[in-house]
Amino acid sequence: MSFTSKTVAIAIALSTALPAFAEGIMVHDAYARAARPGAPTGAAFMQIMNHSSEDDRLLSVASEVAKRVELHTHKDLGEGVMKMMEIEEGLAIPAGGKHGLARGGDHVMFMGLNQDFVQGESVEITLTFEKAGDVVVQVPIDLERQDHGGMEHGDKAHKHKDH
Repeated sequence: MSFTSKTVAIAIALSTALPAFAEGIMVHDAYARAARPGAPTGAAFMQIMNHSSEDDRLLSVASEVAKRVELHTHKDLGEGVMKMMEIEEGLAIPAGGKHGLARGGDHVMFMGLNQDFVQGESVEITLTFEKAGDVVVQVPIDLERQDHGGMEHGDKAHKHKDH
């Protein structure tokens, strides 16, 4: 690999690792994953921080990577059964506060993936906020990451009902 190719590759890697920021909203530590190659669904996780003096609300999310993209959460139905469901009212991001999208909790859900998620590549998503407007984020694909707590979609300890 030539010096120029290495420089371009490093610049691309750094640009996807940097947080997205617009109108007081900052997105940090974002990553996306799918359970396996050819999976019909995937998810994205991140920390959303509101550095403004006004509460805001994440209303929706969009991406070309899937036929449908929604804000999702898990609801405990009891007896160890969890159901994933859309968060239609959006997510409140308090002034000076943050909201985490994490495995086992609130997250971005990609349904009907148009492409496989490939380790090290990225997907572009647009987060639409009530006050801050659209925030475009390049989300790195990390199929190996094990953090962000909670249950994983494939965790055998939990049963999921179809959504």
